[in-house]
Amino acid sequence: MRQHLSLATTAGLLERAFSMKAPAVAISINSPGGSPVQSRLIYRRIRDLAGEKKKTVYVFVEDVAASGGYMIALAGDEIVADPSSIVGSIGVVSAGFGFHELIGKIGVERRLYTSGSNKAILDPFQPEKKEDVARLKALQEELHTDFITLVKERRGSRLAEDKELFTGLFWTGRRSKDLGLVDALGDMRTYLKSRFGPKTRLKLIAPSRSLFARRLGLFEAHQPGSELAAVAAAGLLEALEEKALWRRFGL
Repeated sequence: MRQHLSLATTAGLLERAFSMKAPAVAISINSPGGSPVQSRLIYRRIRDLAGEKKKTVYVFVEDVAASGGYMIALAGDEIVADPSSIVGSIGVVSAGFGFHELIGKIGVERRLYTSGSNKAILDPFQPEKKEDVARLKALQEELHTDFITLVKERRGSRLAEDKELFTGLFWTGRRSKDLGLVDALGDMRTYLKSRFGPKTRLKLIAPSRSLFARRLGLFEAHQPGSELAAVAAAGLLEALEEKALWRRFGL
């Protein structure tokens, strides 16, 4: 599982995985975070299916399971990470830019009309207000508290007593095991064979590529230049944000 996950894009895969005749479901996670709502929805769907189908869930961390990625990992009855995986970042972050000085320098006038006094808080084209930041911080604290509660519910007595555990820091898989964030170190195939025997077979459940998806490159190549540029521009900011999120963990 990677960045920009949603329940809509993963529900079908989860249903297929849990419908198989097997004693357990293994989920591979590789995500630096994303929407807290979507992460919780995916977590909840995994736990619901595990209860309905009476299956054990094993979660395996690849490069990173941080923030929302770790929230999803909490759905596992056991969490296994590579010693060099990045795990944690139990916190909430919001980021943005302030352009109010720039638009003045380049001769742009900001025009904004609202029907509510708080409709345009944290507008990047207006000076930052202390009361707006305070509102955002209060909202972040609520989300952070919910995240901490979930970690404590799922990890319980396995968690170490460490004052930095819920500060947003992240650690290697090896250190995460010491902190109780993961249960073991290893890779999926080796770990499952050690648990269920050397004859254990793994069946991959992955999204299928539609005919449209397979032909997308050819389709884009025939777009007019202006349309192709618009598509590229629309995705540029999202791509930069995703890259920055991965870079935060050195990836």
